[in-house]
Order: sequence, then structure tokens, then C-alpha cells
Amino acid sequence: MLGSPCLLWLLAVTFSLVPRTQSLAPQDLKEEDKDETPRPRPPLRAVPCDYDHCRHLQVPCKELQRAGPRACLCPGLSSPTQPPDPPRLGEVHVVAEDGSAVVHWCAPFSPVHQYWLLLWEGNEAPQKGPPLNSTVRRAELKGLKSGGAYVVCVVAANGAGESSLPQAGGEGLEEVGGPPFGPCRRLAVPPRPLTLVHVAIGVGTVLALLSCSALVWHFCLRERWGCPRRRVTSRPTAGL
Repeated sequence: MLGSPCLLWLLAVTFSLVPRTQSLAPQDLKEEDKDETPRPRPPLRAVPCDYDHCRHLQVPCKELQRAGPRACLCPGLSSPTQPPDPPRLGEVHVVAEDGSAVVHWCAPFSPVHQYWLLLWEGNEAPQKGPPLNSTVRRAELKGLKSGGAYVVCVVAANGAGESSLPQAGGEGLEEVGGPPFGPCRRLAVPPRPLTLVHVAIGVGTVLALLSCSALVWHFCLRERWGCPRRRVTSRPTAGL
């Protein structure tokens, strides 16, 4: 009879300890799972896209955002419902031997669909170049006259209109020259080196012909009228 209470007490203690052991096991597993879970990496900071407004054949910035391995930021642009701002005309390299010029410009901070060039010679009507796509930043002008003076302008356009220009016509374009980074610039074509050589040869030939003509005229007059001779007066000889 004494053994039965002890046995009951042992069974009670055993059953009271089993739930506690089972309740601790899930907590321990959760703590281990938390320790093994990798910590999330901090998000990469966005950097400016590799976009240059003055680079020739520049890929649009939105395409750079989609193709890049990480996020990048594009420069701010004006609204596509407004005409673009004027481009900034940069270096103009004149080749006198070929009668040509290479024009370089920078894109405005506006959406642009295409560009074209306008060329004025004096007070004549402007000559419009072919349309160029939005990636182009350089174009060539051909057929320039040796010693000629021109005004060249670059125009940007989108669905809302065209960029503005100085007042068209003779008076407006005569004042072109400022601001230094505007859409227009004066263009002077120096004389070609071959032209200078031809001019020098022509001037030398004319001088040689004039000299020969003067000599021929001189000898002809001398033969016709004779050359005046100086009279030699003999001095009287003194007597011995």
C-alpha cells in the first residue's frame, strides 16, 4: 500500500514535466531559424546615369535606366507638351580646302525628337538641312564659298513645336554673336590656299607683262625718234 502513493507521485511528476519539455522545443527552433536567416542588404543608392548632353550619338537616358545593372537618375526635363528649349551651339570647325564646316551642339534639357540646321548667307533666305534624330550632336555643312560669311543655327523640335531662334532676317542675324552658348553663330570661311597661290601668280604675271611692255615701248620710241647724243667739246691744246 505504501508503494502505490509513491508510484502515483512519480507518474504525476513525469506527466507534469513532459508538456514543459515539448513547449520549449518550438521556441528553441525559432531562435535557431532566426540566427540562420540572412540579414537583408541595404538598398543600393541611385547614381546619375552615364548621360552627356553634348555626346554625339548619345543613347537616351530612359534606355540607360532600363539597361543598367543598377538604378540611375536621369537629368530633369521640361514638359513634353511644351516646345524644347534652344540647343547650345558649340565648336564649329571650318575646313577651307573643302569648303565645309563641322558643327557641334549640346541637347537642351527638354524632350527632343529631331534636329536640323539652318544656314544664312547675307540677306538671302535660309537653307534648311535634313532632319537628324535625337541622338545626333554633330553635322557637316558642305558647299561653302571661299571667303564667304554665314550664320548657322541649330533647331530642336518635338511634338509640341520647335525651339526659338534669334529674330529671322538680316537685322536680327547681324547681331548674332551673343550669348556665347546660344543656338546660332557666325561662320567665316577663309580663302582657300590654292586661291591665294593663283592670286599671287596672277599678280606676278601682270607685273611681268607691264615690265615687258614698258621695255618694248622704250626701244620702239628710241628707234623712231633716235636717242639724243651728248656733244663732246674738244678743248684747245696749249702751245708748246
